[in-house]
Amino acid sequence: MEDNKPKGNQINIELKEDVAQGTYANLAVISHSSSEFIVDFVRIVPGVPKAPVKSRIILTPEHAKRLMMALQENIEKYESLHGPITVKGGNKPPKMPMNFGGPTAQA
Repeated sequence: MEDNKPKGNQINIELKEDVAQGTYANLAVISHSSSEFIVDFVRIVPGVPKAPVKSRIILTPEHAKRLMMALQENIEKYESLHGPITVKGGNKPPKMPMNFGGPTAQA
């Protein structure tokens, strides 16, 4: 019989089926205060004027920085296997995609 109890500093992480399915988002809006970072994951759909927040994650500044470093490490691993990820506009801060790259409405 297997012992599923965490040993030492290990944490037993549970991934429920509904969470494992994931939630698609194509925009992240990040804000912060002196004590926390808030990351809102949003799904923008062409032609729909409202973009609902699909998930909100609240992090301490330390955990926000750890997340940034973990993403950086994983992007480097990804690019070493699959080549560079290209971002339109280079390293400039992204603009809010109000028309999501589609045609703009005309009256």
